[in-house]
Amino acid sequence: MTEQTSPEKTTTVEQVLVVPTLLFHEIGYFQGFQENIDPYMKTLLDPMHTSYRPRDVMEEDTSFKQLIPYCIFVHEGNIFNYRRGTAQGESRLHSKRSIGVGGHICTLDKDGDNHAYLEGMQREIDEEVMIIGGHQDECVGMLNDDNSEVGKVHLGIVHLFKLDQAKVSPKEASMLEAGFSSPEELLSERDQFETWSQICLDALFSR
Repeated sequence: MTEQTSPEKTTTVEQVLVVPTLLFHEIGYFQGFQENIDPYMKTLLDPMHTSYRPRDVMEEDTSFKQLIPYCIFVHEGNIFNYRRGTAQGESRLHSKRSIGVGGHICTLDKDGDNHAYLEGMQREIDEEVMIIGGHQDECVGMLNDDNSEVGKVHLGIVHLFKLDQAKVSPKEASMLEAGFSSPEELLSERDQFETWSQICLDALFSR
């Protein structure tokens, strides 16, 4: 979709995948982490309920939730983590540490062979990091945080990647201080992390 700003200038507006917030509440509202993903994935990814809308509008419209794959990379119990630089898109997360890689699903992802969600997840991974070696991927939960301004308009789908090798290299200059750390170390520094990472650390790695 394009938005005509003047006869001389045309600006492309990113269209991102969203679902009505009301639908999320109808399936079963939760705050934090939800392990029972089946009823959510079946309904939220149904094209009957999804739509693509302008990202800039959706960032302020709490009547919709943007669906975000949130991918966590683990090798022999250690977790890939990094600090977000100021060049990353979401200014509200700048300087926060994170254990998640991922981003919005957009209209470009509808052109692939797989479901747009899976295409978008792989595109985001390929854009942000380089992974050497094989892995196993499992969808392990859902994330919701209505206590933060960012969280009110996003709904996370958590994927755990178990890697054969601890070889994940950032492709983006805005991913700083990247490396693998033990859950114990990250939990001891929990307050440095963005809220979604804190929720995942508590739910998946504090047991």
